[in-house]
Amino acid sequence: MDAYVYDVVRTPRGKGREGGALSKVRPITLLAQLFQALGARSALRPADVDDVILGCSTPRGELGANLARTAAMYAGWGERASGATVNRFCASGLEAIASAASRVACGMADVVIAGGVEAPSRVPMMSDGGAWFEDREVAKKTGFLHMAVAADLLATKEGLAREELDAVALRSHERAARAWSSGAFARTVVPVVGDDGAPALDRDECVRQVTLEKLAALPPLFPEGDRGDRVALARFPELSEVAHRHTAGTSPAMADGAALSVIGSRAAGERLGLAPRGRILAFADVATDPVLMLAGNPAATRRALDRAGLSPRDVAVFEVNESFAAVPVHFARALEVEPERLNPNGGAIALGHPLGATGVVLLGTLLDELERRGERRGVVSICAGAGIAAALVVERA
Repeated sequence: MDAYVYDVVRTPRGKGREGGALSKVRPITLLAQLFQALGARSALRPADVDDVILGCSTPRGELGANLARTAAMYAGWGERASGATVNRFCASGLEAIASAASRVACGMADVVIAGGVEAPSRVPMMSDGGAWFEDREVAKKTGFLHMAVAADLLATKEGLAREELDAVALRSHERAARAWSSGAFARTVVPVVGDDGAPALDRDECVRQVTLEKLAALPPLFPEGDRGDRVALARFPELSEVAHRHTAGTSPAMADGAALSVIGSRAAGERLGLAPRGRILAFADVATDPVLMLAGNPAATRRALDRAGLSPRDVAVFEVNESFAAVPVHFARALEVEPERLNPNGGAIALGHPLGATGVVLLGTLLDELERRGERRGVVSICAGAGIAAALVVERA
């Protein structure tokens, strides 16, 4: 049995820090408004949904206590649907989609809402603790280092110059600005109203005017000789140093935001009068070197494409999360992907990275772009902490 994507909605992405447009809006409010939007857009009703699966990389505080179930109840969608909150770091949203598709494909559910949420302005990244972040002995044994140092390690291994990374950031902002001005996100984005009833945000807040000159003036995130270098060089002794070339301008913008998708069977869609937008062909998760950490997208994508019986040449659009500028460059080199097929509407450097929601956000962006181009197949891929990476292959229905 196949699993189909019937709809995707998302909030605009707000700056994930104090003073960001969504920093005073509760995460559960973001989700409730998306549930309401799903109900307003189709004949789908709470009684039609078997489960709600929500990705979140920092499930504590306002994001804790199985927010998937709480949010569904709060939004009035919990009369039949259960709920589960899953954490695969930055790939949590893709994990929610994959889990939902698996249940549908094996006949254990007819309709599942798969989504994600993150609010770093209210629940900071890594504030959930854990042995990997906080236990020195565990960190040493597993080769923990900051993600930005891992990005610099990847850039060093790939021989990427600072100018090449800055160019990725500039292109991301230019494409994002063009996408907003052309209405590329109009179908998927749901404007947010604050808890006080006033409009809060109607477009992605992180996009800004940048130039290569401004990007070149930014200092590296980490200085030469950072203690993370010792971990990196111990794993890769063939390198004489780690070249610290990533800056705030070539890093993903931390963002508040949420997204929901409707995953269901063909029979359920016909019964409910829902028109499918896409069919999930395959998904894959991989684990790669936890020190290099951010290099797993090509392997995850190859595995997913192999499962679908496809090659990279069969894919019209790749949405690869910009987990630092080196990541899409490495991906494009490894799979020989031309610039026009990769992140055509910008990426997380410009638009923001609401960690647990990003996979679902990118699914919506991908389907919108495939429909605009009249193309057939696309891939979403995200790398995550500790060497995790995931990929999803989708075909227009």
